[in-house]
Amino acid sequence: MRILLSNDDGYFAPGLIALAEALSDLGDVVVVAPEQNRSGASNSLTLDRPLSLKKAPGGFYFVNGTPTDCVHLAVTGMLEMMPDIIVSGINLGANMGDDTIYSGTVAAATEGYLLGIPSIAISLTSFEGKNFAAAGRVARELVERHLRQPLREPVLLNVNIPDIPYSELNGFEVTRLGRRHKAEPVVKTISPRNETLYWIGAAGAAADAGPGTDFNAVERGFVSITPLQIDLTHSVQVPSIIQWMK
Repeated sequence: MRILLSNDDGYFAPGLIALAEALSDLGDVVVVAPEQNRSGASNSLTLDRPLSLKKAPGGFYFVNGTPTDCVHLAVTGMLEMMPDIIVSGINLGANMGDDTIYSGTVAAATEGYLLGIPSIAISLTSFEGKNFAAAGRVARELVERHLRQPLREPVLLNVNIPDIPYSELNGFEVTRLGRRHKAEPVVKTISPRNETLYWIGAAGAAADAGPGTDFNAVERGFVSITPLQIDLTHSVQVPSIIQWMK
């Protein structure tokens, strides 16, 4: 089995190291990740300059670009054969609800999906990062399941794992994305040169977190697995827009 790993926290991130260790004996594992932390990069591609691909002493490859760049470069130019599966993560922090729009972790998996490869985004739902080993074990179980029962078409799975020991997880739950409240306002600061600077505010609290959502599953100690799609067409509005255009 050929496995491509990436992330958005950078090739040096402990979550990526834990993921590589967890999957190392399942097949031929190649890591291509950003040179630096690119959290929040979403699905951006670097088009205004060339990209460089380098190999770190530990064997991981890194690219001076975005998570999407990493997967695109690996699949369309670097690797001699297509991967059988792509796994992105393990992200430090949740990617639930509206987070998926901005997430570089999800974006790396999305690029694989768009290229016709089954892809999984893995996130640990706290910023403490105490249980990367548990998240790695979950990722391994999902890859092993795919190996035993390959899905008939490429899938994009967004997986969020509570930051608790593996023995305390209550199982797996297939979910839908919840929704967050409006984000907190930007934080205004003044630089030593008397320049006004702005930090993006924190994400809003969960608004739609009822039964069936990723927020609800994680809150109850379950691993949340959400299948995603890329069709952005608002099909319900098509008839009304046709009438509006007449």
